[in-house]
Amino acid sequence: MSQSDTPNIQVLSTEVSQLRQELQLRDSLVQQLSQELFRLIKGNTSFMPQQPELERDLTQLQALQEQLQAVEQQVAFYQEQITTRDSEIYQLRQSVQELTDRTRMLEQVVQELPQIYRRKFEERMTPVREKVAMLQRENRQLQAELQSVSYRLALKTRNASHSGIDLPNFPRPASDEETNISTPQNA
Repeated sequence: MSQSDTPNIQVLSTEVSQLRQELQLRDSLVQQLSQELFRLIKGNTSFMPQQPELERDLTQLQALQEQLQAVEQQVAFYQEQITTRDSEIYQLRQSVQELTDRTRMLEQVVQELPQIYRRKFEERMTPVREKVAMLQRENRQLQAELQSVSYRLALKTRNASHSGIDLPNFPRPASDEETNISTPQNA
């Protein structure tokens, strides 16, 4: 409902109350008139209203009744509009309440999102951390084995170099050939 409808409702409400006051005033005038007529007729039996006055009074009474019916129709129309507007207001209030509740829920979800994301991230990171820890243990174990193998290889190499040089064994030539090998001469 727009803000312009609120003043319209107030104007209509004011107009309805004015029409009700006019209706009450007319009702009281009709009541007074009927009482006065009754008193005049009852108190004076010889009094018979003249025909033109009676017709004039009846015409006025009929005009008043028509005005009364018109006012009643207007009141019924305004009452119907007020009822319609009241139901619209009720529906709008319900919509506002539902939207407010939904907004609160969404705000709560938005506030909880960082915690949810952290928890989900932690859940996903746990297997990764376990895998990294396992790989680090395996890496340390492999490094220790590599050091052990390097140390053993170094020991083996050192022991082999200290025990002597392995020279190849050539077949020995016959005794004739030994004489052919001359010692270097000093010139």
